[in-house]
Amino acid sequence: MKPMRIAYVINSVEGGGAALPVPSIARVLEEAGAEVRVFALTRRDGRALPAMEEAGLDPSVRDGGLRDHAAALRWLVREVRAWKATHIWTSLSRATLLGLAAGPMLGLPVISWQHAAFLKPWNQRLLRLMQGRATLWVADSGTVAQFASARLGVPQRRLATWPIYAVDPRMPIARPWQPGETLRMGSLGRLHPVKGYDVLIDALSRLQRNGFTAPAVPWRVDIAGEGDERDRLEALARQAGVSQVVFPGYVEDPRRFLGTRHLYLQPSRSEGFCIAAHEALTAALPVIASRVGELQHSIRPFESGWLCSPDSPATLAECLHHALSNPHRLAEMGRVARGDMLEKFSQQRFAQTGTAILERIARASA
Repeated sequence: MKPMRIAYVINSVEGGGAALPVPSIARVLEEAGAEVRVFALTRRDGRALPAMEEAGLDPSVRDGGLRDHAAALRWLVREVRAWKATHIWTSLSRATLLGLAAGPMLGLPVISWQHAAFLKPWNQRLLRLMQGRATLWVADSGTVAQFASARLGVPQRRLATWPIYAVDPRMPIARPWQPGETLRMGSLGRLHPVKGYDVLIDALSRLQRNGFTAPAVPWRVDIAGEGDERDRLEALARQAGVSQVVFPGYVEDPRRFLGTRHLYLQPSRSEGFCIAAHEALTAALPVIASRVGELQHSIRPFESGWLCSPDSPATLAECLHHALSNPHRLAEMGRVARGDMLEKFSQQRFAQTGTAILERIARASA
């Protein structure tokens, strides 16, 4: 069989989300014998481009917008045909829908990542209608696999799970909190309603109003990221009188950011895998997170972090109260968190899973 040439189709090359892990995924596929090239439907902020270029993925980025789907499909068909791809691999809803349309037009098998355990109703209906066009669906976590089966109707014979995260054992360990220090909390993510930062501000305000915080432990929260919600979130923080919440913007060096925290926060309304929170756990930070996506399986309550109900300021405030009242426990909880990540998401396991999936695709294409 001739070598696979995989056209890896993504929504955009913006920083964060499903774009940043692409070089790691592509490296596994290439080491297993495939050629990989990235095709992005639009640019957006372009922050994921340097890593893709450094990895030799030769990204082709369309000069177009977010809703010109017919034009994007024509571009995709033209580019994939010109590159002489043998397979299409898609990531996120828009890329997947267009990939599932392009595959039959080109006579190519389609492999589709599913990253989210929640979809907009229209996208969910379309993906359910078109899911049969994919040779294989790859879920980035067990939670997402359950979603793909139950909500998209993907049968088990066409479903695989490949956790999207591989631990880098060189990840620096965050410096433990010391008595007398400001307890520094943080979060990395888009300033978007799904991330629940408005819920976090409400929870912090409740702590202050009800006197739950330990007065001897001053604290600060840095929410690092950009997005359309920035002005609204800053206004909410001012109105709530939570002056300790700061929005430093996009962080170019997330490892350095995590290394200067004592506690990580992920108050999302919905998640699939959530790489940022898993990187925080790897940096030996306990994590307070909503009980959504894979986070509910990666955090051991009161051992490596805390889990709260999504979209619930009251339960998030309770978790924050536990953490702020016992800051001396955070370092030990962080050590437990790092150990869990090193065991569960090793690079060896990541590579073995990806290689097995590629072999499965090869057998289906033979």
